[in-house]
This record gives sequence, C-alpha cells and structure tokens, in this order.
Amino acid sequence: MALFDLPLDELREYRSAATEPEDFDAFWSETLQEARRHDLDARFEPVDTGLSTVQVFDVTYAGFGGHPVKGWLTLPAAADGPLPLVVEFIGYGGGRGLPHEHLLWASSGRAHFVMDTRGQGSGWGGGGGTADPVGGAPAFPGFMTRGIDAPENYYYRRVYTDAVRAVEAARSHPATDPARTVAVGSSQGGGITIAVGGLVPDLAGIAPDVPFLCDFPRATTLTDRHPYREIGLYLKTHRGRTADALRTVSYFDGVHFAARGRAPALFSAALEDQTCPPSTVFAAFNAWSHEDKTIEVYDFNDHEGGGPFQQAAKLRWMRSYI
Repeated sequence: MALFDLPLDELREYRSAATEPEDFDAFWSETLQEARRHDLDARFEPVDTGLSTVQVFDVTYAGFGGHPVKGWLTLPAAADGPLPLVVEFIGYGGGRGLPHEHLLWASSGRAHFVMDTRGQGSGWGGGGGTADPVGGAPAFPGFMTRGIDAPENYYYRRVYTDAVRAVEAARSHPATDPARTVAVGSSQGGGITIAVGGLVPDLAGIAPDVPFLCDFPRATTLTDRHPYREIGLYLKTHRGRTADALRTVSYFDGVHFAARGRAPALFSAALEDQTCPPSTVFAAFNAWSHEDKTIEVYDFNDHEGGGPFQQAAKLRWMRSYI
C-alpha cells in the first residue's frame, strides 16, 4: 500500500492524544513490587547446540506471579570478563525459538538474552516454551483483548513484568555487565522494549523497531490490520465497552512509557506500515524524554521495516553505548 498516514513533516511533529492514567506510576510500582516478592531464581543450564563460536544457556527465571519464564543467554565462545548485554524481546506470535536463530549480537562480542513471550511462540519461527497460567474474561482470539476488562487483568501486565524481570535475570549472570545493557526488539518486541525503557531506569540504551503497542486510541481506529484489529472486533461484539477497554490499554501504551525514558534511543518507522502505522511510532518517539534519540525512516516499506538494513544501523549505533 502507498503512503496512507500523515506526511513525514507532520509525523515529526505529531503528538498522541492518549490520556495518561493519574495512577500510572503507582500501578507499575505496585506491579513490580509484587513481582519482586518472588525470588528471581534465575537458572542457567548449558546447552550443547553444535555451535562452536558461542556458548548457549537455557534460562528459566520467575516472572509475573513467580511464573517460570524461559529465555536463551548466548555468549561469545571466548567470553572474557563481564560483557555488554543486549536483551531482546520478540514479535507478536513468536517465541524464543532455537539458539541458532539468535547469533547476531553474540557475534558482535556482546552477551545476548532473548525472552520467551508467555503464551506465544506458535505463530512463526522455532516456537516457544513459556505458558501463561493466568486465565481471564472472554476475549477475541489472539492476545490483545485478554483481560482487557481491567488493567490488573490485562495480558500485557504480565508480559511487561516478565520483561523487566528478564533484564534482572540477564544481569544476574556473572558474564554480563549490568552497566552496559541495551534493550532491543521489533514490532511487539519494540513495544515491550519501550515499556522496559520506561520501567528500568539505568539502561544504556534502547532500540525499538517499528514498535507495536503505541498510541492505542489512534492505532485502533486507523488500521484494520491485526493485531490492533482484535480490539475493534472485540468491541464490535461487546458494545458499549469502548471507554473501559481504552482505559485498560492506557496503562500499557508506549507513549506513556516513552515519557519516562531515561536512556539514548534508536527507533525505526516504515511509512507504508499498516500493522504499526508510522504516526503511532512517531507518537512514542516524539514522547521519548531522553534528548539523545534518533529515528530511521524507511519510505517504501511495510511492517518489515528496515530488516537487515536496520540491523546494520543498530550495530553502528550500539558502538557508542555498549
């Protein structure tokens, strides 16, 4: 599809009309305090992958509710001393996959931790292995409306909490340097990255690509692509619940986390992206509060965004931070 959103000069000035809940900070402080009552219990089991250039560990740690969450920690084979750390979050429907799917960051001499997304991992890639043991109210198939009846029940409360705990778990390994930690992710992973950037105060940087989960009021009315469309289809059946649903997702909107961003950031947006429309990405970028921020724009790309070109951009950018 050709350009369908705002012109680029307007995107660079666009600000979301999303309303931040008055108790946003209290909600997340209480959520993380509750999670930290459970021992992190991060376990790193060496895995024989047949790969000679990296060491791989099968990781389990306690996320939201103390529930076990899986991940991979990959280190350069000749790792010596604490390494800069890249923590990665995965796109919608994917899981942590197989270790050989994640070689880029360890190949650059950094430690790499990839979090399995609870309940997902059956849509593409090598799959996932983390259950979501929490039930919820009736929902449209997918993840966007699970627990949308109330913020405390919403699916992404569990995922964002898992993500903060993922950073803590990865930093607990003696081969990683907590002071040199960057969070990265694309699409859903980009949205999670922005949330982590707002909840973890001492990251060295974040790099969200074509991020999802931003500017919900605009996204849910601008695009009819999934996953945002799940919310519209839910409300098509559950008439009269729009205000309640938008109140719930306001606690999970990347725009509000961006306002709390305290690290340098590299974003990316694609101007033909109907899955995560560019205005919703710019809404988060323009709200990102740290002054050291850059956005790469891909004029004629859809949700694939910059792909390998953006990976190269991240490799260049990251040299300045970790």
